[in-house]
Amino acid sequence: MGQVKQDYSDRVHIREARREDIDSLVRLNKLCFPSMVEENVVWVPAHLATHMRLFPQGQLVAELDGRIVGAVASLIVDVGNDPYRPHTYAGITDGGFFYNHNPQGDTLYGADVYVHPEMQGKGIGHLLYEARRQLCRKLNLRRILAGGRLVGYSRYRGQLSPEDYVRKVENGDIPDRVLTFQLREGFVVRGILRNYITDPQSLNHASLIEWLNPDFRESDHVHGLGKVRVGCVQYQVRKIENFDDFAEQVDYFVETACDYRVDFLVFPEFFSVQLLSQRELRKLPSREGIRRLANLEKEFMELMGSMARDYGIHIVGGSHPMIRGDRMYNVSPLFIPGGETVLQPKIHITPAEKRYWGIDGGNQLQVISTPKARIGITICYDVEFPETARFLADEGAEIIFVPYCTDDRQGYLRVRYCAQARAIENQVYVVTSGIIGNLPSVPAMDIHYGRAGIFTPSDFEFARDGIQAEADSNVEMLLVSDLDLNDLYRSQAAGSVTPKLDRRSDLFQFHHSIPDSKSSQSLIANPIQFPPAGDERNDPGSGGAPE
Repeated sequence: MGQVKQDYSDRVHIREARREDIDSLVRLNKLCFPSMVEENVVWVPAHLATHMRLFPQGQLVAELDGRIVGAVASLIVDVGNDPYRPHTYAGITDGGFFYNHNPQGDTLYGADVYVHPEMQGKGIGHLLYEARRQLCRKLNLRRILAGGRLVGYSRYRGQLSPEDYVRKVENGDIPDRVLTFQLREGFVVRGILRNYITDPQSLNHASLIEWLNPDFRESDHVHGLGKVRVGCVQYQVRKIENFDDFAEQVDYFVETACDYRVDFLVFPEFFSVQLLSQRELRKLPSREGIRRLANLEKEFMELMGSMARDYGIHIVGGSHPMIRGDRMYNVSPLFIPGGETVLQPKIHITPAEKRYWGIDGGNQLQVISTPKARIGITICYDVEFPETARFLADEGAEIIFVPYCTDDRQGYLRVRYCAQARAIENQVYVVTSGIIGNLPSVPAMDIHYGRAGIFTPSDFEFARDGIQAEADSNVEMLLVSDLDLNDLYRSQAAGSVTPKLDRRSDLFQFHHSIPDSKSSQSLIANPIQFPPAGDERNDPGSGGAPE
Protein backbone atom coordinates (compact mmCIF):
# COMPACT_ATOMS: atom_id res chain seq x y z
CA MET A 1 0.00 0.00 0.00
CA GLY A 2 2.93 2.27 0.61
CA GLN A 3 4.04 2.01 -3.02
CA VAL A 4 2.36 3.96 -5.80
CA LYS A 5 1.13 1.76 -8.63
CA GLN A 6 2.58 2.62 -11.98
CA ASP A 7 -0.76 3.23 -13.64
CA TYR A 8 -1.63 5.96 -11.10
CA SER A 9 1.69 7.52 -10.14
CA ASP A 10 1.88 9.47 -13.39
CA ARG A 11 -1.77 10.47 -13.40
CA VAL A 12 -2.45 11.67 -9.85
CA HIS A 13 -1.75 15.37 -9.33
CA ILE A 14 -1.34 16.76 -5.80
CA ARG A 15 -2.17 20.46 -5.51
CA GLU A 16 -3.46 22.99 -3.03
CA ALA A 17 -7.20 23.06 -2.50
CA ARG A 18 -9.12 25.96 -3.99
CA ARG A 19 -12.42 27.53 -3.07
CA GLU A 20 -14.12 26.05 -6.09
CA ASP A 21 -13.23 22.60 -4.68
CA ILE A 22 -15.25 23.07 -1.50
CA ASP A 23 -18.50 21.43 -2.63
CA SER A 24 -16.64 18.43 -4.04
CA LEU A 25 -14.62 18.06 -0.84
CA VAL A 26 -17.72 18.18 1.34
CA ARG A 27 -19.33 15.41 -0.72
CA LEU A 28 -16.16 13.33 -0.70
CA ASN A 29 -15.72 13.72 3.05
CA LYS A 30 -19.26 12.47 3.68
CA LEU A 31 -18.75 9.57 1.29
CA CYS A 32 -15.55 8.50 3.05
CA PHE A 33 -16.93 8.76 6.60
CA PRO A 34 -20.59 7.65 6.57
CA SER A 35 -20.55 6.80 10.28
CA MET A 36 -19.16 10.25 11.07
CA VAL A 37 -21.98 11.85 9.10
CA GLU A 38 -24.43 10.40 11.60
CA GLU A 39 -22.43 11.97 14.41
CA ASN A 40 -22.30 15.30 12.54
CA VAL A 41 -18.50 15.54 12.68
CA VAL A 42 -17.68 15.89 8.98
CA TRP A 43 -16.60 19.05 7.16
CA VAL A 44 -19.06 21.75 6.15
CA PRO A 45 -18.20 24.52 3.63
CA ALA A 46 -17.46 27.06 6.36
CA HIS A 47 -14.76 24.78 7.80
CA LEU A 48 -12.98 24.32 4.49
CA ALA A 49 -13.17 27.97 3.49
CA THR A 50 -11.54 28.94 6.77
CA HIS A 51 -8.80 26.32 6.37
CA MET A 52 -7.89 27.68 2.94
CA ARG A 53 -7.82 31.23 4.20
CA LEU A 54 -5.72 30.57 7.31
CA PHE A 55 -3.26 27.99 5.94
CA PRO A 56 -3.70 27.32 2.22
CA GLN A 57 -0.40 25.40 1.98
CA GLY A 58 -1.72 22.75 4.35
CA GLN A 59 -4.91 21.96 2.42
CA LEU A 60 -4.09 19.53 -0.39
CA VAL A 61 -6.13 17.50 -2.84
CA ALA A 62 -5.33 14.52 -5.04
CA GLU A 63 -6.70 14.96 -8.54
CA LEU A 64 -7.05 12.12 -11.04
CA ASP A 65 -8.12 13.00 -14.59
CA GLY A 66 -9.65 16.25 -13.31
CA ARG A 67 -11.57 14.54 -10.50
CA ILE A 68 -10.76 15.01 -6.79
CA VAL A 69 -10.20 11.55 -5.28
CA GLY A 70 -8.53 12.42 -1.99
CA ALA A 71 -7.56 15.26 0.32
CA VAL A 72 -5.69 16.22 3.48
CA ALA A 73 -6.29 19.04 5.95
CA SER A 74 -3.47 20.31 8.18
CA LEU A 75 -2.59 23.17 10.50
CA ILE A 76 0.47 24.29 12.44
CA VAL A 77 0.23 24.11 16.24
CA ASP A 78 2.41 25.04 19.20
CA VAL A 79 2.59 21.96 21.43
CA GLY A 80 4.91 23.54 24.01
CA ASN A 81 7.18 21.36 26.13
CA ASP A 82 4.86 18.33 26.07
CA PRO A 83 4.02 17.42 22.47
CA TYR A 84 2.37 14.16 23.57
CA ARG A 85 -0.08 15.63 26.05
CA PRO A 86 -3.66 14.31 25.78
CA HIS A 87 -6.01 16.37 23.65
CA THR A 88 -9.28 16.12 21.77
CA TYR A 89 -9.94 16.68 18.09
CA ALA A 90 -12.15 19.70 18.82
CA GLY A 91 -9.50 21.18 21.08
CA ILE A 92 -6.50 20.76 18.77
CA THR A 93 -8.42 22.05 15.72
CA ASP A 94 -10.47 24.75 17.50
CA GLY A 95 -13.77 23.11 16.72
CA GLY A 96 -12.61 22.16 13.25
CA PHE A 97 -12.10 25.76 12.12
CA PHE A 98 -8.30 25.97 12.62
CA TYR A 99 -8.48 29.42 14.19
CA ASN A 100 -5.67 28.27 16.47
CA HIS A 101 -3.36 27.76 13.46
CA ASN A 102 -0.04 29.20 14.63
CA PRO A 103 2.62 29.87 11.96
CA GLN A 104 5.16 30.26 14.78
CA GLY A 105 4.63 26.69 15.95
CA ASP A 106 6.96 23.82 15.15
CA THR A 107 4.44 21.00 14.63
CA LEU A 108 2.32 20.21 11.58
CA TYR A 109 -0.92 18.62 12.78
CA GLY A 110 -2.75 16.24 10.46
CA ALA A 111 -6.42 17.00 10.96
CA ASP A 112 -7.80 14.76 8.21
CA VAL A 113 -6.92 12.42 5.37
CA TYR A 114 -9.55 10.85 3.13
CA VAL A 115 -9.54 8.95 -0.17
CA HIS A 116 -12.54 7.99 -2.29
CA PRO A 117 -13.63 4.44 -1.32
CA GLU A 118 -13.23 3.22 -4.90
CA MET A 119 -9.65 4.55 -5.03
CA GLN A 120 -8.34 3.23 -1.72
CA GLY A 121 -5.40 0.86 -1.90
CA LYS A 122 -4.10 2.43 -5.13
CA GLY A 123 -1.32 4.57 -3.67
CA ILE A 124 -3.24 7.85 -3.43
CA GLY A 125 -3.03 7.92 0.36
CA HIS A 126 0.73 7.46 0.11
CA LEU A 127 1.00 10.44 -2.26
CA LEU A 128 -0.98 12.62 0.15
CA TYR A 129 1.13 11.57 3.12
CA GLU A 130 4.30 12.22 1.15
CA ALA A 131 3.04 15.68 0.16
CA ARG A 132 2.44 16.43 3.83
CA ARG A 133 5.96 15.28 4.70
CA GLN A 134 7.37 17.50 1.96
CA LEU A 135 5.44 20.45 3.39
CA CYS A 136 6.86 19.70 6.85
CA ARG A 137 10.38 19.68 5.40
CA LYS A 138 9.79 22.83 3.35
CA LEU A 139 8.56 24.79 6.37
CA ASN A 140 11.35 23.33 8.53
CA LEU A 141 8.88 22.05 11.11
CA ARG A 142 10.01 19.62 13.80
CA ARG A 143 7.35 16.95 13.36
CA ILE A 144 3.95 15.83 12.12
CA LEU A 145 1.44 14.82 14.79
CA ALA A 146 -2.01 13.35 14.26
CA GLY A 147 -4.73 11.51 16.06
CA GLY A 148 -5.47 8.32 14.14
CA ARG A 149 -8.89 6.80 14.76
CA LEU A 150 -8.64 3.16 15.85
CA VAL A 151 -11.31 2.14 13.35
CA GLY A 152 -11.22 -1.57 14.17
CA TYR A 153 -11.29 -1.27 17.94
CA SER A 154 -15.07 -1.64 18.30
CA ARG A 155 -14.73 -5.31 17.28
CA TYR A 156 -12.66 -5.91 20.40
CA ARG A 157 -14.93 -4.13 22.86
CA GLY A 158 -14.43 -5.65 26.31
CA GLN A 159 -11.59 -7.90 25.10
CA LEU A 160 -8.63 -5.55 24.74
CA SER A 161 -7.66 -2.23 26.20
CA PRO A 162 -6.81 0.44 23.64
CA GLU A 163 -3.14 0.02 24.54
CA ASP A 164 -3.27 -3.74 23.97
CA TYR A 165 -5.11 -3.24 20.69
CA VAL A 166 -2.46 -0.82 19.41
CA ARG A 167 0.33 -3.16 20.52
CA LYS A 168 -1.18 -6.05 18.55
CA VAL A 169 -1.58 -3.84 15.46
CA GLU A 170 2.07 -2.78 15.78
CA ASN A 171 3.12 -6.44 16.02
CA GLY A 172 1.05 -7.37 12.98
CA ASP A 173 -1.34 -9.61 14.95
CA ILE A 174 -4.38 -7.44 14.17
CA PRO A 175 -4.90 -5.34 11.03
CA ASP A 176 -6.31 -1.85 11.44
CA ARG A 177 -7.15 -0.09 8.19
CA VAL A 178 -5.93 3.29 9.43
CA LEU A 179 -3.14 2.54 11.91
CA THR A 180 -1.54 -0.21 9.81
CA PHE A 181 -1.27 2.22 6.92
CA GLN A 182 0.14 4.98 9.13
CA LEU A 183 2.82 2.66 10.52
CA ARG A 184 3.86 1.78 6.97
CA GLU A 185 4.16 5.50 6.24
CA GLY A 186 6.82 5.86 8.93
CA PHE A 187 4.71 7.09 11.85
CA VAL A 188 5.19 5.79 15.39
CA VAL A 189 2.61 5.61 18.17
CA ARG A 190 3.27 7.94 21.10
CA GLY A 191 0.15 7.32 23.15
CA ILE A 192 -3.61 6.81 23.28
CA LEU A 193 -6.10 9.67 23.02
CA ARG A 194 -9.35 8.89 24.84
CA ASN A 195 -12.57 10.71 23.96
CA TYR A 196 -10.72 12.12 20.97
CA ILE A 197 -13.72 12.33 18.66
CA THR A 198 -17.26 10.98 18.59
CA ASP A 199 -16.85 7.83 16.50
CA PRO A 200 -18.62 4.47 17.03
CA GLN A 201 -15.98 2.52 15.08
CA SER A 202 -13.15 3.48 17.42
CA LEU A 203 -15.28 3.89 20.55
CA ASN A 204 -13.94 7.47 20.53
CA HIS A 205 -10.31 6.30 20.82
CA ALA A 206 -7.36 7.39 18.68
CA SER A 207 -3.64 6.72 18.56
CA LEU A 208 -1.34 9.72 18.90
CA ILE A 209 1.11 9.22 16.05
CA GLU A 210 4.27 11.17 15.18
CA TRP A 211 6.65 11.53 12.24
CA LEU A 212 9.88 13.36 13.06
CA ASN A 213 11.38 15.51 10.32
CA PRO A 214 14.94 14.16 9.81
CA ASP A 215 15.94 17.44 8.09
CA PHE A 216 14.76 19.76 10.87
CA ARG A 217 17.32 22.49 11.67
CA GLU A 218 16.90 24.14 15.03
CA SER A 219 19.15 27.10 14.17
CA ASP A 220 17.31 27.76 10.91
CA HIS A 221 13.79 27.42 12.25
CA VAL A 222 12.15 30.33 10.42
CA HIS A 223 9.41 30.79 13.00
CA GLY A 224 12.02 31.33 15.69
CA LEU A 225 14.11 33.87 13.78
CA GLY A 226 11.40 36.37 13.04
CA LYS A 227 13.39 39.45 11.95
CA VAL A 228 13.78 40.57 8.33
CA ARG A 229 15.81 43.67 7.45
CA VAL A 230 14.56 45.70 4.51
CA GLY A 231 16.08 48.68 2.72
CA CYS A 232 14.31 51.25 0.53
CA VAL A 233 16.32 53.23 -2.00
CA GLN A 234 15.07 56.78 -2.38
CA TYR A 235 16.70 57.08 -5.78
CA GLN A 236 17.51 60.46 -7.33
CA VAL A 237 17.51 60.39 -11.11
CA ARG A 238 20.00 62.70 -12.81
CA LYS A 239 21.60 62.96 -16.23
CA ILE A 240 24.22 60.32 -16.99
CA GLU A 241 26.65 59.96 -19.87
CA ASN A 242 26.67 56.17 -20.24
CA PHE A 243 25.54 52.84 -18.77
CA ASP A 244 28.55 52.69 -16.47
CA ASP A 245 27.37 55.87 -14.72
CA PHE A 246 24.04 54.20 -14.02
CA ALA A 247 25.75 51.01 -12.80
CA GLU A 248 27.97 53.01 -10.45
CA GLN A 249 25.01 54.76 -8.83
CA VAL A 250 23.12 51.48 -8.40
CA ASP A 251 26.19 49.71 -7.03
CA TYR A 252 26.63 52.40 -4.38
CA PHE A 253 23.21 51.66 -2.89
CA VAL A 254 23.56 47.88 -3.09
CA GLU A 255 27.01 47.96 -1.49
CA THR A 256 25.72 50.25 1.27
CA ALA A 257 22.74 47.95 1.86
CA CYS A 258 25.15 45.03 2.14
CA ASP A 259 27.13 46.94 4.77
CA TYR A 260 23.90 47.32 6.75
CA ARG A 261 23.15 43.56 6.35
CA VAL A 262 19.89 44.18 4.48
CA ASP A 263 17.92 41.07 3.43
CA PHE A 264 15.66 42.79 0.86
CA LEU A 265 16.52 45.96 -1.05
CA VAL A 266 13.82 47.70 -3.12
CA PHE A 267 14.46 50.24 -5.88
CA PRO A 268 11.72 52.55 -7.26
CA GLU A 269 9.51 51.98 -10.27
CA PHE A 270 11.08 53.03 -13.58
CA PHE A 271 14.36 54.10 -12.01
CA SER A 272 16.05 52.55 -15.05
CA VAL A 273 14.47 55.30 -17.20
CA GLN A 274 17.52 57.27 -16.09
CA LEU A 275 19.29 55.39 -18.90
CA LEU A 276 17.36 57.52 -21.41
CA SER A 277 19.28 60.57 -20.21
CA GLN A 278 22.41 59.25 -21.92
CA ARG A 279 23.58 61.71 -24.56
CA GLU A 280 22.59 59.58 -27.57
CA LEU A 281 19.11 58.84 -26.15
CA ARG A 282 18.06 62.27 -24.90
CA LYS A 283 15.01 64.02 -26.34
CA LEU A 284 13.67 60.91 -28.08
CA PRO A 285 9.88 60.87 -28.48
CA SER A 286 8.35 59.02 -25.54
CA ARG A 287 7.32 55.84 -27.40
CA GLU A 288 10.60 55.55 -29.25
CA GLY A 289 12.49 56.17 -26.01
CA ILE A 290 10.65 53.51 -24.03
CA ARG A 291 11.33 50.93 -26.75
CA ARG A 292 15.01 51.85 -26.80
CA LEU A 293 15.01 51.37 -23.03
CA ALA A 294 13.25 48.00 -23.34
CA ASN A 295 16.03 46.94 -25.71
CA LEU A 296 18.43 47.38 -22.77
CA GLU A 297 16.62 44.64 -20.81
CA LYS A 298 19.54 42.21 -21.08
CA GLU A 299 22.10 44.71 -19.80
CA PHE A 300 19.80 45.85 -16.98
CA MET A 301 18.97 42.30 -15.89
CA GLU A 302 22.60 41.19 -15.96
CA LEU A 303 23.66 44.20 -13.89
CA MET A 304 21.02 43.74 -11.19
CA GLY A 305 21.34 39.96 -11.13
CA SER A 306 25.10 40.10 -10.68
CA MET A 307 24.72 42.52 -7.77
CA ALA A 308 22.21 40.24 -6.04
CA ARG A 309 24.64 37.36 -6.40
CA ASP A 310 27.78 39.30 -5.47
CA TYR A 311 26.30 41.03 -2.42
CA GLY A 312 23.96 38.22 -1.31
CA ILE A 313 20.85 40.43 -1.21
CA HIS A 314 17.34 39.92 -2.56
CA ILE A 315 16.84 42.94 -4.84
CA VAL A 316 13.45 44.20 -5.96
CA GLY A 317 14.69 45.89 -9.12
CA GLY A 318 12.11 48.67 -9.25
CA SER A 319 10.64 48.15 -12.70
CA HIS A 320 11.82 48.09 -16.29
CA PRO A 321 9.89 48.10 -19.60
CA MET A 322 9.87 44.69 -21.27
CA ILE A 323 8.54 43.64 -24.66
CA ARG A 324 6.82 40.28 -25.03
CA GLY A 325 5.39 39.60 -28.46
CA ASP A 326 3.94 42.87 -29.74
CA ARG A 327 3.18 44.27 -26.28
CA MET A 328 5.07 46.45 -23.83
CA TYR A 329 4.87 45.70 -20.10
CA ASN A 330 6.06 47.46 -16.96
CA VAL A 331 7.79 44.70 -15.00
CA SER A 332 9.35 44.49 -11.54
CA PRO A 333 12.08 41.83 -11.34
CA LEU A 334 13.05 40.18 -8.07
CA PHE A 335 16.69 39.10 -8.17
CA ILE A 336 17.59 36.17 -5.91
CA PRO A 337 21.14 35.81 -4.55
CA GLY A 338 21.26 32.25 -5.87
CA GLY A 339 20.86 33.51 -9.43
CA GLU A 340 17.13 33.05 -10.04
CA THR A 341 14.83 35.86 -11.15
CA VAL A 342 11.08 36.28 -10.72
CA LEU A 343 9.25 38.82 -12.89
CA GLN A 344 6.13 40.60 -11.65
CA PRO A 345 4.29 42.62 -14.32
CA LYS A 346 2.29 45.68 -13.37
CA ILE A 347 -1.40 44.87 -13.60
CA HIS A 348 -3.16 48.23 -13.49
CA ILE A 349 -1.81 50.74 -16.01
CA THR A 350 -2.28 54.47 -15.54
CA PRO A 351 -3.66 56.70 -18.29
CA ALA A 352 -0.22 58.32 -18.57
CA GLU A 353 1.54 55.01 -19.17
CA LYS A 354 -0.92 54.21 -21.95
CA ARG A 355 -0.72 57.69 -23.42
CA TYR A 356 3.02 58.24 -23.41
CA TRP A 357 4.39 54.73 -23.75
CA GLY A 358 1.60 52.38 -24.90
CA ILE A 359 2.13 50.02 -21.96
CA ASP A 360 -0.23 47.08 -21.36
CA GLY A 361 -1.20 45.47 -18.07
CA GLY A 362 -0.09 41.96 -17.18
CA ASN A 363 -2.36 39.40 -15.55
CA GLN A 364 -0.06 37.50 -13.21
CA LEU A 365 0.26 38.08 -9.49
CA GLN A 366 2.27 35.77 -7.28
CA VAL A 367 3.57 35.17 -3.79
CA ILE A 368 7.28 34.38 -3.83
CA SER A 369 8.64 32.11 -1.12
CA THR A 370 12.18 33.02 -0.05
CA PRO A 371 14.24 31.75 2.89
CA LYS A 372 13.59 35.02 4.73
CA ALA A 373 9.90 35.70 4.06
CA ARG A 374 7.00 35.20 1.68
CA ILE A 375 6.72 38.36 -0.38
CA GLY A 376 4.62 39.97 -3.08
CA ILE A 377 5.15 42.98 -5.33
CA THR A 378 2.52 45.53 -6.37
CA ILE A 379 3.86 48.23 -8.66
CA CYS A 380 2.72 51.77 -7.81
CA TYR A 381 -0.86 52.12 -9.17
CA ASP A 382 -1.52 48.46 -8.28
CA VAL A 383 -1.49 49.26 -4.57
CA GLU A 384 -4.42 51.63 -5.09
CA PHE A 385 -6.59 48.60 -5.89
CA PRO A 386 -7.36 46.68 -2.68
CA GLU A 387 -7.86 43.41 -4.54
CA THR A 388 -4.17 43.04 -5.40
CA ALA A 389 -2.95 43.17 -1.80
CA ARG A 390 -5.91 41.09 -0.62
CA PHE A 391 -4.98 38.37 -3.08
CA LEU A 392 -1.33 38.38 -2.00
CA ALA A 393 -2.19 38.39 1.70
CA ASP A 394 -4.67 35.54 1.29
CA GLU A 395 -2.01 33.63 -0.62
CA GLY A 396 0.38 33.96 2.33
CA ALA A 397 2.44 37.11 1.67
CA GLU A 398 4.06 38.58 4.78
CA ILE A 399 5.69 41.59 3.10
CA ILE A 400 4.41 43.49 0.07
CA PHE A 401 6.92 45.67 -1.78
CA VAL A 402 5.64 48.73 -3.65
CA PRO A 403 8.11 50.40 -6.03
CA TYR A 404 6.53 53.62 -7.32
CA CYS A 405 7.12 56.65 -9.51
CA THR A 406 5.02 59.79 -8.93
CA ASP A 407 5.55 63.28 -10.27
CA ASP A 408 3.76 65.35 -7.63
CA ARG A 409 2.66 65.28 -4.00
CA GLN A 410 -0.89 64.28 -4.86
CA GLY A 411 0.29 61.22 -6.72
CA TYR A 412 2.69 60.30 -3.92
CA LEU A 413 -0.06 60.61 -1.31
CA ARG A 414 -2.36 58.33 -3.28
CA VAL A 415 0.29 55.62 -3.14
CA ARG A 416 1.29 56.33 0.44
CA TYR A 417 -2.19 56.31 1.97
CA CYS A 418 -3.25 53.24 0.00
CA ALA A 419 -0.09 51.40 1.03
CA GLN A 420 -0.82 52.05 4.70
CA ALA A 421 -4.43 50.98 4.24
CA ARG A 422 -3.29 47.72 2.64
CA ALA A 423 -1.02 47.06 5.64
CA ILE A 424 -3.83 47.61 8.14
CA GLU A 425 -6.64 45.77 6.39
CA ASN A 426 -4.52 42.72 5.46
CA GLN A 427 -2.23 42.69 8.53
CA VAL A 428 0.98 42.60 6.49
CA TYR A 429 4.04 44.79 6.14
CA VAL A 430 4.05 47.14 3.13
CA VAL A 431 7.38 48.62 1.99
CA THR A 432 7.46 51.50 -0.51
CA SER A 433 10.23 53.16 -2.51
CA GLY A 434 9.95 56.10 -4.93
CA ILE A 435 11.96 58.15 -7.39
CA ILE A 436 13.07 61.71 -6.68
CA GLY A 437 14.91 64.24 -8.83
CA ASN A 438 14.44 65.54 -12.37
CA LEU A 439 15.10 64.28 -15.90
CA PRO A 440 14.23 67.26 -18.11
CA SER A 441 15.75 65.55 -21.13
CA VAL A 442 13.37 62.57 -20.92
CA PRO A 443 9.71 63.06 -21.93
CA ALA A 444 7.16 62.10 -19.22
CA MET A 445 9.92 61.91 -16.55
CA ASP A 446 10.55 65.60 -15.95
CA ILE A 447 9.86 65.93 -12.22
CA HIS A 448 9.29 63.55 -9.28
CA TYR A 449 8.09 63.56 -5.71
CA GLY A 450 8.89 60.69 -3.37
CA ARG A 451 9.15 59.62 0.23
CA ALA A 452 10.01 56.00 1.05
CA GLY A 453 7.99 54.42 3.83
CA ILE A 454 7.49 51.14 5.70
CA PHE A 455 3.98 50.55 7.03
CA THR A 456 2.64 48.05 9.55
CA PRO A 457 -0.68 46.89 10.98
CA SER A 458 -2.00 49.24 13.64
CA ASP A 459 -1.73 47.43 16.98
CA PHE A 460 0.36 47.20 20.15
CA GLU A 461 3.13 45.15 18.54
CA PHE A 462 3.97 47.96 16.13
CA ALA A 463 4.81 51.65 16.05
CA ARG A 464 1.96 53.69 17.49
CA ASP A 465 1.08 55.35 14.18
CA GLY A 466 1.54 52.25 12.01
CA ILE A 467 4.65 53.74 10.39
CA GLN A 468 7.73 51.62 11.00
CA ALA A 469 10.01 54.09 9.21
CA GLU A 470 9.73 56.98 6.77
CA ALA A 471 12.34 58.91 4.82
CA ASP A 472 12.60 62.66 4.42
CA SER A 473 10.78 63.92 1.35
CA ASN A 474 12.80 64.29 -1.86
CA VAL A 475 16.19 63.56 -0.27
CA GLU A 476 18.36 60.85 -1.78
CA MET A 477 18.92 58.22 0.90
CA LEU A 478 18.65 54.59 1.98
CA LEU A 479 15.91 53.81 4.50
CA VAL A 480 16.62 50.68 6.59
CA SER A 481 14.41 48.94 9.15
CA ASP A 482 13.80 45.55 10.77
CA LEU A 483 10.44 43.80 10.41
CA ASP A 484 9.44 41.21 13.02
CA LEU A 485 7.40 38.38 11.49
CA ASN A 486 6.57 37.02 14.95
CA ASP A 487 4.81 40.30 15.76
CA LEU A 488 2.94 40.01 12.48
CA TYR A 489 1.59 36.56 13.29
CA ARG A 490 0.74 37.46 16.87
CA SER A 491 -1.28 40.39 15.54
CA GLN A 492 -3.06 38.23 12.98
CA ALA A 493 -3.99 35.55 15.51
CA ALA A 494 -4.76 37.57 18.64
CA GLY A 495 -4.58 41.30 17.94
CA SER A 496 -6.89 43.99 19.25
CA VAL A 497 -8.72 43.42 15.98
CA THR A 498 -8.22 40.49 13.60
CA PRO A 499 -9.46 41.57 10.17
CA LYS A 500 -7.95 38.52 8.45
CA LEU A 501 -10.09 36.27 10.64
CA ASP A 502 -13.19 38.43 10.95
CA ARG A 503 -14.12 38.89 7.30
CA ARG A 504 -17.76 38.17 6.57
CA SER A 505 -17.25 35.63 3.80
CA ASP A 506 -20.93 34.79 4.09
CA LEU A 507 -21.68 38.31 2.82
CA PHE A 508 -18.63 39.22 0.73
CA GLN A 509 -16.92 36.78 -1.62
CA PHE A 510 -13.52 37.51 -3.15
CA HIS A 511 -13.05 35.95 -6.59
CA HIS A 512 -10.09 36.24 -8.91
CA SER A 513 -8.96 34.97 -12.29
CA ILE A 514 -5.21 35.04 -11.66
CA PRO A 515 -3.78 32.14 -13.71
CA ASP A 516 -1.70 29.42 -12.06
CA SER A 517 -1.67 31.08 -8.64
CA LYS A 518 0.04 29.13 -5.86
CA SER A 519 0.50 30.46 -2.35
CA SER A 520 3.59 28.34 -1.88
CA GLN A 521 5.05 29.17 -5.27
CA SER A 522 8.72 28.32 -5.50
CA LEU A 523 11.29 30.48 -7.22
CA ILE A 524 10.86 30.64 -10.97
CA ALA A 525 13.87 30.44 -13.23
CA ASN A 526 14.23 33.49 -15.39
CA PRO A 527 12.68 34.64 -17.53
CA ILE A 528 9.06 33.90 -16.68
CA GLN A 529 6.76 34.52 -19.64
CA PHE A 530 3.90 36.56 -18.26
CA PRO A 531 0.73 36.26 -20.37
CA PRO A 532 -0.55 39.26 -22.31
CA ALA A 533 -3.57 41.21 -21.19
CA GLY A 534 -6.90 39.75 -22.16
CA ASP A 535 -8.05 42.55 -24.45
CA GLU A 536 -6.60 44.48 -27.34
CA ARG A 537 -4.36 47.44 -26.66
CA ASN A 538 -6.30 50.52 -25.65
CA ASP A 539 -6.01 53.73 -27.56
CA PRO A 540 -3.80 56.30 -25.82
CA GLY A 541 -5.68 58.11 -23.10
CA SER A 542 -5.05 61.30 -21.22
CA GLY A 543 -3.29 61.75 -17.92
CA GLY A 544 -0.22 62.96 -16.13
CA ALA A 545 3.08 61.26 -15.36
CA PRO A 546 3.39 57.54 -14.46
CA GLU A 547 2.06 56.26 -11.16
